[in-house]
Amino acid sequence: MTTAAVGAPGSPRRYLHSLWLLSARDLRVRYATSALGYLWSVLDPLVMSAIYWFVFTQVFQRTVGHEPYIVFLITALLPWVWFNSSVSDFTKAFSKDARLVRSTAIPRSIWVNRIVLSKGIEFLCSLPVLALFAIVTGAPVGWGILWFPLAVFLQTVLLVGLGLLVAPLCVLYTDLERTTRLILRALFYASPVIYGVSDLPGVFEQLAAFNPLSGIFTMYRAAFFPETWDTFVVVVGALMSFGFLALGLWVFSRLERPVLKEL
Repeated sequence: MTTAAVGAPGSPRRYLHSLWLLSARDLRVRYATSALGYLWSVLDPLVMSAIYWFVFTQVFQRTVGHEPYIVFLITALLPWVWFNSSVSDFTKAFSKDARLVRSTAIPRSIWVNRIVLSKGIEFLCSLPVLALFAIVTGAPVGWGILWFPLAVFLQTVLLVGLGLLVAPLCVLYTDLERTTRLILRALFYASPVIYGVSDLPGVFEQLAAFNPLSGIFTMYRAAFFPETWDTFVVVVGALMSFGFLALGLWVFSRLERPVLKEL
């Protein structure tokens, strides 16, 4: 994409058009040389789900989660892949296209938002897999399905906030790229993916509420597992998501100029 394609700052319509072009470019580049194409967006969570399902149902006696466990896993693993891949890409959001970032006058937040959008599209494209497993295993769909769009919205808010925070910091402090990978590995087990918030003992259940992913995953799972609903966890997760957005906007506004000098 050329500088002209991105254009100068202007109306929200121009910004959204440029955002779509950049996100579409990312998707085309990602799958252009791939024989499996779209399947890669679902293969990773499927393999992870199969491994955890086998370990916790065939090897060990499972004491966490709900039946059907494979659906319980996928409802959190799919949004986790969206979260994990987005945050990983945030660490090089500016350095990857440094020339365009420096030369274009469009708001630089677009380099973060394009990652959220392209990864979000992959997430939405993977949802038929969840529907298929729900049908095959006979998982009932309840009123909680109405929370699903709001969960997508809150995860988008959280990711935009984290992107505006992580992306500029990784330009100024290059070691943060490796640190972020380590944090993501730990965060996977600190988030209710292979277990539910209510499965945690004592004080850990209360602490889990302050992980915004806990509330977001609870909203996703409410469609199939209404018994996992926890209003406190959801409300805290929503507040934390908007808190990260506010923090990201504040940090980004102060670091944008130093980042441009560093690139």
